[in-house]
Amino acid sequence: MNAEHPNISILKRFDPASPRTAADLLAEDFVWHYINPKLPEMQGDYFGLAGLTDLFKRIAGHTSGSFQVNPISIAPMGDHLVITHVKDKVILEGKNTEIDAVVTWCIIDGKIKEAWDIPVSHTAKFLK
Repeated sequence: MNAEHPNISILKRFDPASPRTAADLLAEDFVWHYINPKLPEMQGDYFGLAGLTDLFKRIAGHTSGSFQVNPISIAPMGDHLVITHVKDKVILEGKNTEIDAVVTWCIIDGKIKEAWDIPVSHTAKFLK
């Protein structure tokens, strides 16, 4: 049996619903890049734990606190990168919605250094 890649083990400890629990996982100069032209008021770079917490508070406010991440796949790419595919479930404009997203993670010396979060708004599905 193959051992789990150490960077995947780190990401399994990350809970976007409670970013403060990630404090020991983040590098001092951590940056989260949120790339979403459909939400230009939220798009941008968020620095450190305070920035990450602010982003997820903003997402919670925009989605009536409904934001959920459902992992679909995770793959390490070399020693420092991990690519994840997730389906985010949210309430947008009163409608239950599911959106595909890809997050690319850079992990250096056991700490999350950067993340690029790219929701694919064209895949949004309204659920019943």
